[in-house]
Amino acid sequence: MQTQTLGYPHIGRKRDIKRALEAYWNGKLVEEELWATFWQVAETGWKAQLDAGIDRIGVGYSTLYDTVLDWIVRLGLIPARFRELKDLACYFAMARGAPGIPALDMTKWFDTNYHYLVPEIDEVGAQGADFSDFLDLVQRAQAILGERAVPIVLGPVTLLRLARLSVDFGAILDVLLPLYVELLSALKILGVQEVQIHEPVLVLSDAAALRPHIESAFTAFAKAGIHLNLVTYFDDLGDTYPWIVTLPVEVISLDFTRGDTLSLIQSYGWPEDKVLGAGVVDGRSVWCSRPDTVRALLAQLPENARLGMSSSLQFVPYGVACETDLPPALRGVLAFAEEKLADLTLLSAGDDLSTLETAWADFYDFAPANPMVQTAVQAITDQDFSRALPYPERRPLQVKLPLFPTTTIGSFPQTSDVRRLRARFRRGDITETEYQAGIDAFIAYTIGVQDGLGLDVLVHGEFERTDMVEYFAQKMTGFVFTSDGWVQSFGSRYVRPPIIFADVSRPAPMTVREFKVAQSYTRKPVKGMLTGPVTILNWSYPRADVTRQEIAYQIALALREEIADLEVAGARVIQVDEPALREGLPLKRSRWNSYLTWAVDAFRLATGKVKSETQIHTHMCYSEFGDILAAIDRLDADVISIENARSGDQMLRALAEYGYPREVGPGVYDIHSPVVPLIAFIEDKLCMFVQHLKPAQIWVNPDCGLKTRAWEEVIPALRGIIEVVRKYR
Repeated sequence: MQTQTLGYPHIGRKRDIKRALEAYWNGKLVEEELWATFWQVAETGWKAQLDAGIDRIGVGYSTLYDTVLDWIVRLGLIPARFRELKDLACYFAMARGAPGIPALDMTKWFDTNYHYLVPEIDEVGAQGADFSDFLDLVQRAQAILGERAVPIVLGPVTLLRLARLSVDFGAILDVLLPLYVELLSALKILGVQEVQIHEPVLVLSDAAALRPHIESAFTAFAKAGIHLNLVTYFDDLGDTYPWIVTLPVEVISLDFTRGDTLSLIQSYGWPEDKVLGAGVVDGRSVWCSRPDTVRALLAQLPENARLGMSSSLQFVPYGVACETDLPPALRGVLAFAEEKLADLTLLSAGDDLSTLETAWADFYDFAPANPMVQTAVQAITDQDFSRALPYPERRPLQVKLPLFPTTTIGSFPQTSDVRRLRARFRRGDITETEYQAGIDAFIAYTIGVQDGLGLDVLVHGEFERTDMVEYFAQKMTGFVFTSDGWVQSFGSRYVRPPIIFADVSRPAPMTVREFKVAQSYTRKPVKGMLTGPVTILNWSYPRADVTRQEIAYQIALALREEIADLEVAGARVIQVDEPALREGLPLKRSRWNSYLTWAVDAFRLATGKVKSETQIHTHMCYSEFGDILAAIDRLDADVISIENARSGDQMLRALAEYGYPREVGPGVYDIHSPVVPLIAFIEDKLCMFVQHLKPAQIWVNPDCGLKTRAWEEVIPALRGIIEVVRKYR
């Protein structure tokens, strides 16, 4: 069987793109050197797929910052406020903002932890398409891959469905379709044999409403006379399947690792005139294929199928080979991008899978169930999920604060000095006592800054934490970690997701020491800072043979122990962040209730036993949860903080219309941009807040943690927030 890929990691094995971007932004690298790094990373990825024997290699997913942003530029959909800027200055202004020019909004790519930049389209028309960079990329790929190079094009319906539109969908689609046909015609001239058109929105619950747009688009594309591969992923097609398979395309690629695509094929059949791109290797998991599962699946595929990845491999690290510190029994069942290529070619050749069977048997011997954890989960009762008093009765018992209380979300700048201290400790150059003394010095400075500025609820700065999930995973059993397992979260922000391989527990306190140090430096309340169970789960690679609910409950029980210890240490305010709650929402609405029930219950399991006097905060990035406000309400957190600096008042309206009864901290400082917010900007935001929420409900804070910003940006930004808040008080 032939094989195909839908995209490959594009950040570089050693985070090459990140280093090049940051050097370029700091004026230490010229544009030519930045592009040289880009091409080196892209070409290395193409060669890896070629060497693995992949028949049809998806190219065109490589990006300096974000693929959606690339297509915004190529299609001439640049918002008016950026048009005075040129080339990379314009590109990075849309991504990160510029003085007086707010960046594009940013949100999660479907149910992944990748963030894309949201197109803004407020006029019917484009400023002139320019596909030259894409055509150059394709030609470079052809020089290495020949006919195996298959360009990846982001489909227009997905682009518009995910955009912020203030014009008619059909009208702007009519403008874009001739541009896409122009691109397809240019690719045909280059000798391209097949083009992937990625339309993942077809797996969403409202995809049926997109039918006329999809049919119009692919009817137009078919006239270009080039073979088309319609690609979807992250779920099955559901009710749209019967008409999707009639579209005028030669190949349809479907995800067989999420949803139930096989049942759709068995129910409705598969058209004989189309090739099925069967995504049987999971592009979002780090586990290799399970022989029994994959054998059964392959036996039921249509004869005219080619095997492939379920999605782009951008969601997994490059390779397991360099992770020499991992236990052999675990390494044997892990598959990052390179191993998935080998996995795919093994399956396509129909080779003996006994080696995989042996590897899985060795793994289960290595990672048996933990009886104590299993017993604790089974002992959970309904009472474990609820606070002792309802919010109106417990709020008067909690910390007393002025109107419009101010705080930050948790982290403060992770400077080179901070990173150097951690690196020295990892290498063994300094003792643990010396390391802790260094961390305490950073905490002392940060508390002093916050106290001096006049913030009301302080944080210790999280200098001991490399990542908000990795740090906690390192303190719990059941997790392992990679040394080079980086994946892109957004732009130059990369993370190393932990791998959950066994039952989870907390052997000892995780945050109490640093909390005590911070609280000793101030009379103001310092927040205990924790990452919530659903976020730890969603931002890790969990085992596929254990339900996500069970893993979330195990993590919640561990966090409950930590919260109890923080209370004993004197914490009056504890923040349990759940930025990934919305992200984990299934793409089909029919599955929402089941997920939200156990996800909210996991948060309540972690926080349900706190004292009524303890104020529980939670933070959720990207405030797109107007459709799940009942679940947000059921979290029963005393205060929620949300992103708002790049957003309008939609979320505030939704909260007001819902009658949300507790306190809310909408962000006023876009921490993803190096631009310090103007006083007028902060005033406008706070003015908007009081139009929708009661003053007693409103907290004032940045959008998210400040670890990626510099002190030179953070201090004036926070000073501006305090100045505006004092005026409003």
